[in-house]
Amino acid sequence: MPRFALFAFISLFSLALPAWGGGIALVMSDRGGAYADFSSTLEEALAGTTWTISARHQAEAIPPLAGQAELVVTVGSDALRKTLGRSDNPPIIATLLPRQSYEKILTEFRRPGRITAIYLDQPPARQAAFINHLLPGLKRVGMLVSNETRNVAGQYRHTFSGTGLTLDSEDADTESTLLPALNSLLGRVNVLIAVPDSKIYHRNNIKPILITAFRYQRPVIGYSPAFVNAGALAALHSTPAQIARQTADTIVAHGTNLPAPAAPSQFAIAINGNVAQSLGLNISDEAAIRRAMATDREAR
Repeated sequence: MPRFALFAFISLFSLALPAWGGGIALVMSDRGGAYADFSSTLEEALAGTTWTISARHQAEAIPPLAGQAELVVTVGSDALRKTLGRSDNPPIIATLLPRQSYEKILTEFRRPGRITAIYLDQPPARQAAFINHLLPGLKRVGMLVSNETRNVAGQYRHTFSGTGLTLDSEDADTESTLLPALNSLLGRVNVLIAVPDSKIYHRNNIKPILITAFRYQRPVIGYSPAFVNAGALAALHSTPAQIARQTADTIVAHGTNLPAPAAPSQFAIAINGNVAQSLGLNISDEAAIRRAMATDREAR
């Protein structure tokens, strides 16, 4: 084989395979629960690859990371904030946090360097498919927004319009405007969709929002199993294990050449059957909705 052709072949072959590997420092916002699930799944997903978890730290006690690992994976908002507070950070993959939290933290620290994220937020197109299969015939969707999520509402409105859904929104920037905005919105829509927003959906507000929606007999679509347990009809969400597997795939495929931030590639569905019964709704189960959404995706 001519020398040039051999060199070209070797170059292409080296590009086709990951030519990197090393240690990963895992920084977690808390112990147990979702964080433990993420940690164990990430370790399992990386088994047999050139990457290993070389250190695990809690957010409140991070030692110097330079020289300890080639890559840092943060789990939760607090872990990212504490990690960015250091000056010796290798490239970072931030996980288990909403997009608005990620962008807010980056604005706070303005840290140069390589950083990306796998958000918890579901893509608007996936949410639209979920609503259409969960509640066929209910076309007017409501969303409460603040200055954290006002731009998100525009993305949802554009995407929903192509799927037969209409999005209506109300501003709820303060505690005093929340319930008036919610009452106004619920009088105009068929269903309320919640997106991660720390100004609206925090511990003190979720119960009043769910009670008010129930009085109007309007189902609420949440973004976590906890939301469903609290009284939302359903939620489209991604589990810590699913995010961990996507993180492992990103590391193996890209190493420290980090791609752009991304939405979760896998999802799960939670439905509150008692709420459905109370609202007089006859809805399909989780498995049937997943199959219908998968068929839609294949058809496109």
